[in-house]
Amino acid sequence: MSNPPNFAQAVDLSSLGKPKSAPTGPTPGIEVTAANLTSELLPLSKTKPVILFCWSPHSSESVEMLTVMESLEKNYQGTWALASVDIDAQPQVAQALQTQKIPYAVALINEQIVPLFEQAYPEAQVRLVLDKVLTLAAEQGVGEAPLEVIEPEEEAAVTALEAGDFATAEAEYKKLLARKPADSFAKLGLAQTQLLIRTDGFLLDAVIKAATDSPSDLELQLRAADMEIVNGGVEAAFSRLLHVVKETSGDERNKAKAHLLSLFSLVDPADPRLTAARSALANALF
Repeated sequence: MSNPPNFAQAVDLSSLGKPKSAPTGPTPGIEVTAANLTSELLPLSKTKPVILFCWSPHSSESVEMLTVMESLEKNYQGTWALASVDIDAQPQVAQALQTQKIPYAVALINEQIVPLFEQAYPEAQVRLVLDKVLTLAAEQGVGEAPLEVIEPEEEAAVTALEAGDFATAEAEYKKLLARKPADSFAKLGLAQTQLLIRTDGFLLDAVIKAATDSPSDLELQLRAADMEIVNGGVEAAFSRLLHVVKETSGDERNKAKAHLLSLFSLVDPADPRLTAARSALANALF
């Protein structure tokens, strides 16, 4: 996975003045104010990554995501710290973090800011982001990189993939997910394997030509998007299916949308191309 954009961008907190009243009632993580952001959280980021999560009690989506972040902090057993920013109670902090919409999250690593995401994501994808944050932090001398533990089914799946046996790899990932339904790497591995199965034996140029010649053939458009993304054409694949979503309705639109979402799961959540495609999909649907 690629590094998040603007890694090592200095945190500019010069705009912060005296903190306003702290939000009432307990919230997950450390409640961020203008004062403790500079006095407590920046120093803490020298010993472990701090995830600053911006939310609002008026946004049910951000409240649900905050609960997910709380659960993940416990699962990671103190390797990173959760700090919650109620943007209604702490508008100065939200402005200093350049919060445009919520949910929004950045990481503090050694007093430097790393943009993470600015919308809700499934837990599996958030885990991938957190693992990357821990790895980046370890490279900066902060904390330790996450331990890589490979499950027996995953090992068998990787061996099968190396041998070109996609069917066995798919079966192994499904076995692992039956045992550990929340395993983010198994979900990603299964999605990648199924993409390989769908594209096996096809030639990129031939598929693209067929899709171009028959623009109303949904199956050809889905196959072309698969071929584009497996060959590194992320933007081309997203643009193709976004166009299909805009031009279709009913079952065809639902199928195109579902396929597009499955391709989203294959891309780094911090990738700006994914952020742009998600916004475009929302606009196309609503």
